Parts: sequence; C-alpha cells; structure tokens
Amino acid sequence: MKKTSLAPALLALSLFTSSVLADIELKSKDEIAGTWKLQYTKNSATAKENINREDTWVFKDGKVTILNIPREGSHYDQQPVTYEIDNGKLKIPYVGRSGFDTFSLVEINDKAMVLKGKFGEIYYFTKK
Repeated sequence: MKKTSLAPALLALSLFTSSVLADIELKSKDEIAGTWKLQYTKNSATAKENINREDTWVFKDGKVTILNIPREGSHYDQQPVTYEIDNGKLKIPYVGRSGFDTFSLVEINDKAMVLKGKFGEIYYFTKK
C-alpha cells in the first residue's frame, strides 16, 4: 500500500485559496465610482454563513455615502465622507471619530465588486 503525504495537498489547497482572494491594487477612485448595493457579507473567506445586507454605497466625486443602513428596526443614511486610495487600498474614515476603515479590492467588473476588510471580512456588492 502506498502512503501519500497530506502536506502537498494542503500546500496546493492553500495556494489556490490565497489566489482566489488575492488583492487587486486600486489605482484610482474611478475604478470604484458608482452606486453599489451591498448584497451580503461574510465574516471570513471560509465562513459558510452569509449575512444579508440592505445598504447601498455611493462613490461619487471623491466621497462615499452609505444609504439605508439598518438600525433598531429602521434605517438611516450616513453623511458623505471623503475616501482615499492609499497604497492600493480603499480607506474610508470613521464617522464621528478618528481613524479609517481599510478595504482591499478582491474582485471588480461592470456588475459586481468584492471588498475585503482589514480583519478578513468579505463584502459582496452588485452595481446599481
């Protein structure tokens, strides 16, 4: 009986998984300009549970406005904030406090966009 090593299989799987969610360097704000409906999020690339979302992110004139954010049985709209592209990543300032939320672009085309948050959470958008 021939023994096969699990190490090569795990290495191949890890290479495939990392290439699936490899970051794409953002070069300009024009790449993400437009209105994007956030369909769902996942806590990580390997999480099985999708968290349905209702908000819409509008990237226009160097600002992002997040609309229809659910809170306590109703919805609210966030005021526009100026976002930036820094070292190929999307940086959106926190509202009402210092600091930024940082996102990597994982995938984008004319109909869909996938962002990865700094803690590995995944955001799946469709173009409106």
